Amino acid sequence: MSPRQITVLGECVADAFAEPASTSSELALRVLPGGGPANTAVALARLGTPARFLARLSGDVFGRLFRTHLEASGVDLSSAVRAAEPSTLAVAELDDQGQAAFSFHAQNTADWQWTAEELARVDLSETTCLHTGSLALVREPGAAVVEDFLATAAAGRTISIDPNVRPLLVHPDVYRARLAHWCALADVLRLSEDDLELLLPGTQPEQACDTWHAAGARLVVITRGADGVLASLDGERIQVPAVPTAVADTVGAGDSFTAGLLHHLGARGLLGGRLSELRLDDVAEACRFAVQVAALTCSVAGPNPPWQSRLAQLATADHA
Repeated sequence: MSPRQITVLGECVADAFAEPASTSSELALRVLPGGGPANTAVALARLGTPARFLARLSGDVFGRLFRTHLEASGVDLSSAVRAAEPSTLAVAELDDQGQAAFSFHAQNTADWQWTAEELARVDLSETTCLHTGSLALVREPGAAVVEDFLATAAAGRTISIDPNVRPLLVHPDVYRARLAHWCALADVLRLSEDDLELLLPGTQPEQACDTWHAAGARLVVITRGADGVLASLDGERIQVPAVPTAVADTVGAGDSFTAGLLHHLGARGLLGGRLSELRLDDVAEACRFAVQVAALTCSVAGPNPPWQSRLAQLATADHA
């Protein structure tokens, strides 16, 4: 069964990485298109899912870079807004393990200025799943508009949310205050163990899953880096190990995991409603696929998810 369209709503951010400069008195930055929702849309398209990206893309130098990158990956930008505001910039510093710490330049940038009129023009009739999260759900003035859009879309589509907490830009209390409402809207909640610690400090992952199930989310997936994945479907739980890989950095790994999960479920016709046909075996299979996608993203620099052909090559090698 061929996958139906997945629509992703959210930001595209210019991720700037420090590079060796010619003198000690200057700093060279290598800029790559990033941002959690944009990374997820790119990964979905590269995996073969028809992926549409609802974004407000600036006309500045970064916005032009975003458009080129997204379109080259096969992402549908027909509903993207041509925004007058500047793009959001994130400067990343990598530690010895390839983990990135970001500083953001995001005041009054294009990504957060959604209006009800802009989203009212969006046709979701071909969309089987709507995915969003990260800063689009918490940055004003657009956050409330996005939440209203999700509530309307939920009538006929699977809703997927990744909180992707960014405490340097928005205090975790803002996420905590809205999370129960998001769970009431969401069928799938995917977050990292870092997100868990920021949202529910000191809480065991299993207890957190039960809290979010009670609030409405059917499928909760917590990614734990090298420790693999915990997935909980209405309280039934499985753990899936990570795929060993030589890590260049972890930028975009969680976004790629989400894309792998949704792609796998969508390709099997399991998206499009409240996940009523979903079983724990389906979740396990989708998570095993998604950790492969995330591992390949970690093996290269920056948010650069794999193409379907790369996964096909690995599958062939494994069966050789």
